[in-house]
Parts: sequence; structure tokens; C-alpha cells
Amino acid sequence: MRKSLLALLSLVMVFGLFLSACGSPATEAPATQAPVATDVPAATDAPATEAPVTTARTRVRWFVGLGAGSDEGTFAGQQAVVDEFNASQDAIELVLEIVDNDSAYDVLATQIAAGNAPDIVGPVGIRGRDSFKGAWLDLQPLIDSTNYDLSDYDPAMVEFYQVKEEGQLGIPFAIYPSFVIYNLDLFDEAGLAYPPAEHGAPYIDAEGNSRPWDMDTLRELGMLLTVDANGNDATSPDFDPENIVQFGWQNQWTDPRGIGTFFGAGSIVADDGKTVQIPAAWEAAWEWTYNGWWEDYFIPNGPYGGADFLQSGGGTFGSGNLAMVHIHMWYVAPWALDVPFEWQFAATPSYNGTITAKMHADTFGIPRGSKNHEAAFEVLSYLLSSETAGKLLNVYGGMPARLSMQDNYFDTYSADNFPTRDINWDVVVDAVEYPDNPNHESWMPAFQETTDRYDEFWNYLANTPDLDFQAELDTLKTALQRIFDAAQ
Repeated sequence: MRKSLLALLSLVMVFGLFLSACGSPATEAPATQAPVATDVPAATDAPATEAPVTTARTRVRWFVGLGAGSDEGTFAGQQAVVDEFNASQDAIELVLEIVDNDSAYDVLATQIAAGNAPDIVGPVGIRGRDSFKGAWLDLQPLIDSTNYDLSDYDPAMVEFYQVKEEGQLGIPFAIYPSFVIYNLDLFDEAGLAYPPAEHGAPYIDAEGNSRPWDMDTLRELGMLLTVDANGNDATSPDFDPENIVQFGWQNQWTDPRGIGTFFGAGSIVADDGKTVQIPAAWEAAWEWTYNGWWEDYFIPNGPYGGADFLQSGGGTFGSGNLAMVHIHMWYVAPWALDVPFEWQFAATPSYNGTITAKMHADTFGIPRGSKNHEAAFEVLSYLLSSETAGKLLNVYGGMPARLSMQDNYFDTYSADNFPTRDINWDVVVDAVEYPDNPNHESWMPAFQETTDRYDEFWNYLANTPDLDFQAELDTLKTALQRIFDAAQ
């Protein structure tokens, strides 16, 4: 991948991947107009009865703004794809509509409500898609009728876009798998063996003993890698939790749903769409984390989260004082070029024998309200073709979902950006086989109010020791149910 793509990953993905704000009404960003909507044949000397017939193109509107693509640096690349498509045929006129992300949600909602839905929307992630639950076309009939070839995609990623009672809402495009990234120097200093480089492989300790690479082993390593100012690790009776200078573990840059999904995929909403549920795996993950903050001390709690020794452009991990984090592909950005320590990727550990590597992914959707489903799907097929997808990935950043494009992607990425590092890219590719479905960013009733309430719960836990965890969880469920009921 080119260095411009790496910069885009850092600026757009690391600091703005989770774009989902609703703001004031927007004005559309200026965009170059596509070719005129009607192709009129040149005049001829033929008799009037044989005059050429005017052929009108079907106008397909491509809405950009819910995710990547609304920053000025991407405009030219997207318009180039539009121009190339329009020049390749004379039946469809593709028109690009770019809206600033701060107001794109409001603009799209207004268009849909007014019966003026665009024909294609994207790139869009799960959070953006599910902010418009029920608005998307099931693509399966069009996939079937056109014999669209899905063989170049991992079946797990195709299934990732299947939504109960709504259908196949997307075809994979750009994906951002998650994995463990760890500081080799801190492991070496502690005399500890590195985490496994393959999913499902055991952890082999420095003495050659084998044990499952699971949450128990992760907790043990995390405590051994958490050190106080006197050099005592968190397993020592002399450990001072008031003077920690190095931590062992963190789920970096995610929310309670993402942390719950680390233990297993689930949803905060029951199948009826109106009842609160906390999956058992999430409850276990949250309590594991709470204990990691306040009893085992291997995870930075709220007060430590703002400590100077954990601050850097690469977040807590980039500080060099955090041994392991769980993070997505978009994190591998320019900060990693200059850190004064060695780092590497490892597999996501299992919980109760199951591995869940939560997934961020972008695709394109067709609104049900589009009046040009077949033409929109023809454009969608063009955008997702190997050649065009490659161009758009260079514009947006991201790992290609097409299997045939992945080997070349990592070869180029490494050669351009990490030529001196032997990076375990295989663990990133293999993580695609373990996505969370339902996704941790999926729909919830009263989406923003629900988010605010569980964030309030999480921040309270992160900053308050000695709580009755179960009582706090019950309080959260009661509050969320009240929100759900009001949203009916």
C-alpha cells in the first residue's frame, strides 16, 4: 500500500474510525458533475422518418458520508471512479453526492423520509448501517438473478452481512480484523514467552509447558507484566497498586459492547427487538475487566487511563508502558514506525473454547427506497470488482475483503511502510474467520440514548472500586429497559 494510504489510515481510521455523529443540516460538498444525463446521437442526413432516437440514461445517485469518503482528500479519487464508470457504458449515469460526516446522518434520514432515497450508500460500517434499520434492500435476489460470484470472499464475511429478518444487506468490501498486538521488549524483560501466532494454538511458556491461550492465561500474563515503581509485578504480595508504572493488558479504543464481544458475540437486545438482555459472555467479560481494574490491577482503570506515562500518539500501547492490547487493523499506522520498542501481532485468545475476533468492516448498501435497484446493483458490482475495489481501497484505506487481493495487499503494505520488520500478517488474515455476528456495533432501540446510558455505567465502574458488580449490572438492565420501552 502506498504511503498516502498509511497516512490516511492514521488520520482517518485511528482518530476517526468511529464516525457516527448527527449534527446540523449539511450542505453537500462540491462535487464535479458527471457526464450529462442524456446521450443524444449526432445529427445525420437520414430521412426524418429514420431520425435517431434519444436514449436516456438511468440516473444512479451514490451517497457518501456515513463513513470514509467525506474528507476532501478523497474527493478526486472517488470522482475518478465515477467518470470511469460513466465512460464504460451508456445505460447508467452515476452521480456522486458527498455530504460531510457531521450531518450525513440527518441528510440521509431526510432524503429517505421524503421518498428521495439515493441508490447506493457507502462506504458504511455496521454502526452507520444500523442507524437506519429496515431501510436497506436484501441483495440476495439480485445476487441470485445476476449469478454474482461470491467465491472470492471468505464465507464468514459473507454471512457477516446477513441480518435476521432483513436478508443479505451487503457484500464484503473493506475489512478491519482485530488481533492482539504486544510489546516484545516488555515480554523479554519479564522473561516471558510470546503469545501464540496462530489462532487456536496453545501458549507455550518459557519452560516449555503448554496451556490454552484463553482468558485465564491472558490474565496471568497481564499480571506478570504489570509492574509498580519498585519493580514488583501484580502477582507479588509487595505489589503497590498506587504506584503502577507499567500495565499488562487493555482492550484499546472500544466500548462495553466491544469488550463484551471479546468473550463472545451477542447483542444487548433480545430477538423480540424490545427486551434488554446481557449475554452471559458479556457479563463475564465485564466482571473480568472490573476485577482487572480494581483487584488484579493489570488493566488501566479510569484514574490510570489519564496518567502521563500512558499517553502517546498511538494511545496507551504506543507509550511503551503497556504490554498487550486488542485492536483492529486500522491501528497499524505511522506511530508504529517510530516507537522505540519492538512489537508483533498475536492471536485473539478464546473464551470457553470459542475465539471471537470482533470485526470492523465497510461495504455499500442499496436503500429499499431507491427506484433503481437493478441499475444500482450493476454499479455496486462495478465498485466491488477487483480493479475498482483496489482503487477505492487506495482512497479509503482498509484491508481488501476479496481473498485474491489480500496477499498482494500485505506485500505492498510491508514493503512501503515496514520494510525492516517481519510482521505476522497471517494472524490478521486468519482473524477474518472469527468475526462477531451479531456485530458489536449493531442496532439498538434509542441508539444514542442507550449508548449514553451504558457508557455512564462503564465510566462509573472504571472510576469506582469496591462496587457490587451484580447490583450495578441489575441497575443498568433496569435503566436500559426503561429506555427501550419509551422507544416503542
